[in-house]
Amino acid sequence: MTEAMGQAAIDILPVLILAGGAILLIFYAMFVSRALQVWSALGAMIVLAAAGFAAGWYLGDAPDVTFFGTFAADRAWLWGTLIIIVVTALTVALSVEWFQSDSRHGEYYVLLLLSGLGAVLLAGAIDLMELVVAMLLSSVTGFALAAYHRKSRAATEAGIKYYLIGALANGAMVYGVALLFGLAGGTSFEDLRTGLVDADPLALIVGFAMVAIGIAFKLGSVPAHQWMPDVAQGAPAPVAAFLLVAGKVGALIVLMRLVMVLPESGVGWRPLIAVIAAVTMTLGNLAALWQDDVRRMLGWSSVSQTGYGLLAVVAIGRSDIAVSSMLFFLAAYAMGNMAAFGVIVKLRGLTSRESFRGLATPHPWLMGALVVSFLSFIGIPPLGGFTAKLLLMGAVIDSGYAWLAVLTVINSAISLFYYARVMGPAYFDDAAEPRPLMGSLASWALGIATVAVIAIGVAAQPLAAAWQALVLLTG
Repeated sequence: MTEAMGQAAIDILPVLILAGGAILLIFYAMFVSRALQVWSALGAMIVLAAAGFAAGWYLGDAPDVTFFGTFAADRAWLWGTLIIIVVTALTVALSVEWFQSDSRHGEYYVLLLLSGLGAVLLAGAIDLMELVVAMLLSSVTGFALAAYHRKSRAATEAGIKYYLIGALANGAMVYGVALLFGLAGGTSFEDLRTGLVDADPLALIVGFAMVAIGIAFKLGSVPAHQWMPDVAQGAPAPVAAFLLVAGKVGALIVLMRLVMVLPESGVGWRPLIAVIAAVTMTLGNLAALWQDDVRRMLGWSSVSQTGYGLLAVVAIGRSDIAVSSMLFFLAAYAMGNMAAFGVIVKLRGLTSRESFRGLATPHPWLMGALVVSFLSFIGIPPLGGFTAKLLLMGAVIDSGYAWLAVLTVINSAISLFYYARVMGPAYFDDAAEPRPLMGSLASWALGIATVAVIAIGVAAQPLAAAWQALVLLTG
């Protein structure tokens, strides 16, 4: 027993490093002076670097199922963990100067680590109880992060809306978990695979639908998407960048794991997910067309990106590239989103579309980074978003849902219009006055994210070779 526990602890070493590092940092933040709070950022970076090294170390020999069948420490989880760690590290870099006047910013990095930990646990969950714990850890810390600027009316409103929708969605998920547990006689995904075969179809559909609502909240998909534009607009800009990405990574992976163990004939989850994907991408793009606030536009854009990511879930079990297309999408979207919000952080929260007129003349490299992220979201080669959408459309065509691929092309064309409303005036209108910019640390984070968007597209072939072996997830 002791030996098995020791091996399980080694298997989930990135999780233990993140948890242990967060605990150490909270004690540090509690007892040091305000002047020393800033060193919490360095501590968070060290923790993230150690967790990332541990995740990368196991990529070649992932243990698959561990912790007595409740956790999937497979390569899909490890890649998802690496994406979450990189996103969290970039968020830390964007946050240092943004929060330097906040006397409580030491605690902020603890919340960031714990929220990242929740997303990591979510990506490896193959037990309903673990799913609930991971979802709550990611959500509760996210609520606090969204409203971290207590004196900001926009941040408070974003935090309240995020909390209310999250409370309803997570509450529905808990009821769904209880229903599935009652039907299957167990909480592990393997119990669901065997116990739900002869379950009552109506009860099974209701149970899955309620769990799906909770996961939809974390994904930012219909019907629990309403928080995303508000958080994108009102939360601190580094927090908005993080919340729009990290939870999406864990939620998309765990949703894939869950649908794989459900009896498709009894639930009919594939057409349901297809409809949700179609509505989500279309609603997000149409709503973004009318936005004059760039951050709010990015929030609606993130909703549409969730719809694209759900194509991989539709294709799971029918296409050999479903998992690799999901990882391409997550990596490309994560870096594109961090680059876009990195520009906003550099501009000290500048967010009105009118404020971007002529911006390319005084700040050409900032607009260049924003254009790279926008074009990747659209799916323009050779950027990462192009490869991701190409793979996603190939996967859904393989699975018999070619109409989703056509809808993806149409929605990508629609998205060009609202991105052009920012890019066009920035380059072709009269030059704006130079604006005060955030410091060099944010520049490094922005540069890394922008280069990563390009590199993911250019290095598509070796990445595809690395991810192609991930045909099936551990479930």
